[in-house]
Amino acid sequence: MAKTYFIQTFGCQQNVADSERIAAELESRGMKKAPSVYKADHVVINTCMIRQMAENRVYGLVNNLSKLKTLRQAQGSELKIVVTGCMVGMALRDKSGKFLKLIKERMPGADEFLAIEEVGFDNNPVRTSDINAWVPISNGCNNFCTFCVVPFTRGREVSRPYADILHECYDLVRRGYKKITLLGMNVNSYGADLVVGPENIQVLRDIDKKYFSEIEKRRKGEKVNKEINGYKLPDGRMVKPVLVKHLNRLRIPTLFPYLLEDIANIKGVEKVDFISSNPWDMSDEVVDIIANNTNITRLVHFALQSGSNSVLKRMNRWYTSQDYLMLLTKIRKKIPNVEFSTDIIVGFCGETDKEFKETVELVKKAKFLKAYIAMYSDRPATAAHKAFKDNVLYPVKKERWKVLENLINKPNLDKIKALGN
Repeated sequence: MAKTYFIQTFGCQQNVADSERIAAELESRGMKKAPSVYKADHVVINTCMIRQMAENRVYGLVNNLSKLKTLRQAQGSELKIVVTGCMVGMALRDKSGKFLKLIKERMPGADEFLAIEEVGFDNNPVRTSDINAWVPISNGCNNFCTFCVVPFTRGREVSRPYADILHECYDLVRRGYKKITLLGMNVNSYGADLVVGPENIQVLRDIDKKYFSEIEKRRKGEKVNKEINGYKLPDGRMVKPVLVKHLNRLRIPTLFPYLLEDIANIKGVEKVDFISSNPWDMSDEVVDIIANNTNITRLVHFALQSGSNSVLKRMNRWYTSQDYLMLLTKIRKKIPNVEFSTDIIVGFCGETDKEFKETVELVKKAKFLKAYIAMYSDRPATAAHKAFKDNVLYPVKKERWKVLENLINKPNLDKIKALGN
């Protein structure tokens, strides 16, 4: 009799896409999906640690399964518990070994800690929908916002090969899929490592590499030591990477505009969506491509995090509230029917009543359709954990959460449901 598996997924859509690939690998071994986590022979827990609450849910589930495992052993049957995802990513990247020791102590019943990077793209993912498909285009993040643990759980940003992504999308259309959602921690920087080489992606945020200085000289009409070559796409086109400029400095070269347009132009694709995109990396080229292709989403997600410039600075977000609003205005002028969703953190370290009111004022001006509002949770390894104190009391965080929920999400519930988001 075939063994059964069940995957319990915590966290974001990137984790959902990872779980679809894990399922494909397990089914390639002959396993069948069980009806529930407690009826499986092989349980994979795909973890999230963006907040402490998500981490605690993992510990609780593993410990409950450990009791079932003991009972099964007494009955002569087996239960294997595999933990993967962001908690394992953090543990394996923590050179001190302290976090790996911690999770092993808190989850003694786990049989294996699997790095998600070990799960490849060799098999077609076991999709959770027959129409909508999640397609990862990159993994990891180079931005290091002070509150965010993602660079430590998933590592630096690595782009999937352009041809592999297109091949997957064409295959999806052949199998009847109509909607494709491109996934990345910051889709706007897709391809930066493909353009400048993986050895340079580690230091892109320093903006002092020769690659960028050569381009700056060329823009000013100065002589340069060598030509900056273009990038050859899978169809043979030689293109110039789009250079995103922020705060009057070149930040990244990206291939995302080309990728987005190529996928939108695949016959049979009725809708293309993408998450997530950083406000400071949104190029004019991407905006133009959205405007010119009606099958690309009109609900654009930009994480705001805070409407207070002083909080944004503590968060290491590379824009001001004024920059953010100007970006929304520019996009609305080019795409009149566009809507925006966002992420906001309330109660970040030291957030005062005045700073929170600045967020409220920006929210009123931005007119978001939807917001994913989170109460700040201190995370190990982040700069905020080391530099600041999590000193906003929980009742204050909860009250601020309610204010924004009532201001943004509750008035738009019917519209959000109609859009299927």
